Amino acid sequence: MPLFPMSKTVIAKHDNPSVRFVEIGDEQAGQRIDNFLLRLCKGVPKSHLYKAIRNGEVRVNKGRIAADYRLEIGDTVRVPPLRLPRSDEPRRVPPAVFPVVFEDEAILVIDKPAGVAVHGGSGVSFGVIEQLRAARPDASFLELAHRLDRETSGLLIIAKKRKALLGLHDMMREGGGRKHYQALVVGDWVNDKQHLRQPLLKWLTASGERRVKVDAQGKAAHTIITMQKRYGRHSLLGAELRTGRTHQIRVHLAASGYPIVGDDKYGSDEVRAYFASLGLNRMFLHACRLEIPHPLTGDPLVFRADLPPVCLRILDYLEQRR
Repeated sequence: MPLFPMSKTVIAKHDNPSVRFVEIGDEQAGQRIDNFLLRLCKGVPKSHLYKAIRNGEVRVNKGRIAADYRLEIGDTVRVPPLRLPRSDEPRRVPPAVFPVVFEDEAILVIDKPAGVAVHGGSGVSFGVIEQLRAARPDASFLELAHRLDRETSGLLIIAKKRKALLGLHDMMREGGGRKHYQALVVGDWVNDKQHLRQPLLKWLTASGERRVKVDAQGKAAHTIITMQKRYGRHSLLGAELRTGRTHQIRVHLAASGYPIVGDDKYGSDEVRAYFASLGLNRMFLHACRLEIPHPLTGDPLVFRADLPPVCLRILDYLEQRR
């Protein structure tokens, strides 16, 4: 079986498995080791790479590291022998074009459809970032600046330069920028504006599925909810993220007694089935507005993405029923 393809600027491809040592330069510095390996070892299953990190087969400067270790200029990475799938079972990523909201030399902002993961993993062979790379083979750098849940639609930022990626990460880590969402929930929301600050804790179900719950031992989380429109037994809400925890909006609203329509983790099966009968086969959560400073120039940027047609049709239906 063939080895994984190696970066042209780092090391040549060999016919037999062997340990490799890669020295980190300017362009790789600042990357997490797991993301670096995913790019370097194209085609190798993600689970194999994480296992190699956990087992200490991947080392930096002869020492064991965690998956979130950030590389520095001059680091020497030990890459163990890793193989691609069989040649008669190639891993193919179909290229895809997504609606572009904004693009310049530093960033790309797309309107991600619901049902598409942002990256491969957890049973998903590929996602937005892999499909964008396949569609833009000449692009030297494309990396996700943040995440959206698979069933969430809307604005997603991809960095086209490492400096832009680091700038975006610093901005988000320091609480800069503003992320706004729209969500249709079950229930008649009461307040025009409300701050939800329940701490959130990740946990795993018996089957190994990742979930999040409100728990005093969890991490601080802050969501600002605003009323947009009432539809009797349902409400259209605005949600602004002031922190970026996993499933934050979904869990905050469900814990408040207002689960998002179509949410398969924290919502009702009956509600999901009812709205599916109306044509909504997704969660009604949409990233509608982003306000950020440009990661290179600092200029203020505002991006918007309208609700998808299927969501608008559901709101029209609820309006008529009301």
